[in-house]
Parts: sequence; C-alpha cells; structure tokens
Amino acid sequence: MANVTVIGAQWGDEGKGKIVDWLAERADAVVRFQGGHNAGHTLVVGENVYKLSLLPSGIVTGTLSIIGNGVVLDPWALRDEMAKLRGQGVSITTENFALADNCALILPIHRDLDGLRETAAGSGKIGTTGRGIGPAYEDKVGRRAIRVCDLAHLDALDAQLDRLCAHHDALRAGFGEPPVDRARLITDLKEIAPFVLEYAQPVWKRLNKVRKAGARILFEGAQGVLLDVDHGTYPFVTSSNTVSGTAASGSGLGPSAAGFVLGIVKAYTTRVGSGPFPTELEDETGQRLGERGHEFGTVTGRKRRCGWFDAVIVRQSCAVSGVTGIALTKLDVLDGFETIKICTGYRLNGKVYDYLPAHAAEQAAVEPIYEEMAGWQETTAGARSWADLPAQAIKYITRVQELIETPVALVSTSPQREDTILVRDPFAD
Repeated sequence: MANVTVIGAQWGDEGKGKIVDWLAERADAVVRFQGGHNAGHTLVVGENVYKLSLLPSGIVTGTLSIIGNGVVLDPWALRDEMAKLRGQGVSITTENFALADNCALILPIHRDLDGLRETAAGSGKIGTTGRGIGPAYEDKVGRRAIRVCDLAHLDALDAQLDRLCAHHDALRAGFGEPPVDRARLITDLKEIAPFVLEYAQPVWKRLNKVRKAGARILFEGAQGVLLDVDHGTYPFVTSSNTVSGTAASGSGLGPSAAGFVLGIVKAYTTRVGSGPFPTELEDETGQRLGERGHEFGTVTGRKRRCGWFDAVIVRQSCAVSGVTGIALTKLDVLDGFETIKICTGYRLNGKVYDYLPAHAAEQAAVEPIYEEMAGWQETTAGARSWADLPAQAIKYITRVQELIETPVALVSTSPQREDTILVRDPFAD
C-alpha cells in the first residue's frame, strides 16, 4: 500500500491540519516524526473544532496515532492535551496511541532556558514559542537528554543528571539564576512517569509490523520546510529538520517508507515570529489577507505576517523535500481582489536570483520580482470541483503549478473536510 508524508512547504501554518485529518480517515496509522508542542493543527470536523499540538491528527478519527522518536516530548503538555481531547469525547487508549520510548523529553529547565535566552537576546530574538523545544534538542544532540525510557529507571539517573546539570547550571549562572533543583526535577518526573510509560514502546517495531501488513501510513510533519534547521531561513528556524526525509529517521522506518510527499501550500504567504519574508505586505492588502485568513497561531495566538504568494521559496521547498504534489489551501482568501501578485524571482545588488540565498543578510535584503494577474470577484469558498471555480482562479492555480514546477494534487476551499477538490489521490497505489 502507498504511504503519504505531509509537510508544510512554506513557514508553517499552511493548513496542514485539515489535509492531514482528511487523509487520516483513510490511513491505518498516523505518525508525528519531528518537532514538539510548538506547532499546532486545527481540525474542523462538522461542528467540532479540535486544537492539537502534540498528538497526531489521526487520534480524532480513532486511527492508530504514533509520536515518533524524532519528536521532543513535553510530558505535562501531552497529559493536558489528552485530557482536553477526552473532554471533547475523543477516545485515547493504548490501542490507538503509542509513544516512542526513545523520545527525548522537554523538561521545565528547558522552558526556563528558552525564556531567559529570548529575554536577553534583544534585537537578536529568534521569535521562539518559549516552550523549550530548542534547548531540548540541544541536550539530545549533546547526549545529556533524559528520554522516555529513562522514566522507568529514575533511581539510576545520577550520571545522566550530572551531565545535564553541569551544562544547565553554568548557563543559569550566566543569567543570574540558581542551579537546577535536582530533587524537584526528580519529584516531577516520578509524578509524570506512570502516565507516560503506559503508552511508551519501541514504535519502530510496531510501525514495521504495520507496514509489513500492507497498511497505509501517514507521516505528519510540523512547521514548514522554510523553518528547517538546515534548509530554512537560518537562524530564524526551528530546531529540527522539517523536510520529508526526516520521516525516516524520526520514526524508525527506512527512507523508502515516505511514499507520496504532499507539500501543503497556502495560496498566499504567512510567517510567525522574526526573520526574512521577501513578499511581506505591511499595508492594507497584508491586513486584508490576515483578517480574511484568520491568521493567528493555533498554539500561541500570535498574529501572522502576511504577503503575496512566493513561488521562489515554494519551488525551493519542493525541490529539497522531494515533493510529489502540493495541496493548495485557503484559495478563498484571495476572493475579491482585483489584481493578485506572485513573486517569480528576487533582485539583489543588480543580480536576479531564482532561489533564496543562504545568508541571513541577503535573505533580508532581496527584493521580490512580481508577476501580476487579474483576480476574481466570485467566491471559491466551499468549491468541490473545478467547475465550481471561477476561470481566473483556475488560471491562478495553473500559474502557481508552473512556477513551482510541482503539480497540484488537491485544492482546499474551506476548513471543512469535505470542501476539497481532488486532482490526484496521494494514497493511490
């Protein structure tokens, strides 16, 4: 059976939640493979709205949902999220939810350090969510992380705590903070351990079994390719690799498991936090896009910056992530514009670029080169076939497809699951 990997092809917030939910109905397992609870998906199912940060979107439909080893896990955030969803009638059991026993944990000291750094950074702020994601990944690659499996051996954690505290105590001292309260940390971990360990297992083994049985696996990415720690707008990025290749290393399945790579692309562009944004509109048009698109973060509520569609960055994202086809979302936000612009290249120091340069200063200095198209006055909201779309909207989609050199697999015309135009089924064998 075919597998599907869903990633964001911009700076995140592209509407992955609805698409993943739509695909999860037909999947046998849904896997989160990177990131933490700094990203969120909003699912609208009929009259119900579910806001997820850690749990894979499949949990709402009762599909086997797995948090892979590439995720950094805040166990207290997971507990709260599960309690909230259960309050909405969602069933979460060991039958439909599993957690990798080799996940690194986000601890209270990671949240502390995240906040201290951002406060001290001044104009150098990255714009993190302050949830400890970056410091947790640092400890993971620094080989001092406490992992899910360690929760079953807390009485034998002294050596690991020595390494962890030696690092954090020095950093905390630099900020004028007291050393890590080891006793409090152990107490907190002992309190949360039984809850976490109930769902912990070698998920690579379970996934291999699922795959050998011919099941369909949906890999659910968080954030977007332009926030990838290698391929994004560094240093204004997240702390993990967000490209599709991470589905393999972040789940315990080989690279051939990724299957159809579906890049989620908004019909315009947004980003949250600091960093370069070549097509940003700080005028009435940008405000109109934000208001019509309800551009506020699922997790933080932060207002998103808005701008015209940037074909350069999406083409680049599709290339580095091996995107098979895109899902174009929020087309209806462009309804009513007399003219619409698409960025087709950049100008910098008299030179034209067909890609986003790697250096932060150059990224901030590029000037977008726009192509202008006529807009449409009819509504696209709720369209479920090409026949429901205005001719100019179809021309816009066709031009986007040409510029990003990647075919459109589906078009989303509202947050509702059913309002989707399917061009190519990602799960088709």
